[in-house]
Amino acid sequence: MDGREPSYDLQKTSGWRGSRELWLDAAKAAFLESGIDAVKIQPLANRLNLSRTSFYWFFKDRAAILDALLELWDDTNTRALVAGCEAYAETVSEAVLNIIAVFLDEARFEPRFDLAVRGWAHQSEAVTARVSDSDERRLNAIRSVFERFGFDPGEADVRARTVYLVQIGYISMQSSECLETRMSRVPYYIKTFSGREPSEAEMARFGAQIGLPPDATVSCEN
Repeated sequence: MDGREPSYDLQKTSGWRGSRELWLDAAKAAFLESGIDAVKIQPLANRLNLSRTSFYWFFKDRAAILDALLELWDDTNTRALVAGCEAYAETVSEAVLNIIAVFLDEARFEPRFDLAVRGWAHQSEAVTARVSDSDERRLNAIRSVFERFGFDPGEADVRARTVYLVQIGYISMQSSECLETRMSRVPYYIKTFSGREPSEAEMARFGAQIGLPPDATVSCEN
């Protein structure tokens, strides 16, 4: 989600009622724009120019679409991070670069979605529990990366927490860095996280993962 209003082409949905995906996309857009209180059936129907009764072909009630929204968040962000942890790497520094690449690729991991769900958790014990469970699965995946490269469980746990909590801190603080600044810091982060400096080849592969063309020059705009 890039912040732009989704384009709802009703000719591409499953009939005049829309589709489950269409309703869920509308719920996500409303959630990211205005918070969980904006995810209500009639406003979503108005947004889609569909009848309120159409909603009930796909969801039992508002609680059902809220549950689906949480599932979508988990399936998007947590799955992407776990996949990044499981990606092939020859060294621990390359493995950590794989993890950082996930956080920097909004096509895989949506920081705005993560931030919104964490805000929602302040209003709901059930969502808090769901977020805690997802955080633990993410930490387990990162921890397993360090254990795979020979770190003992205690050190692997602390290194995993350092990686993850820094990245969540970036999201929670809505920190903004230009690409030049971010890239200049990455090798130092990797050395701090893994104890090993990334090679030039590893940094080149990392750049390719986040969409930088070979020999790209990045700079901050004034």
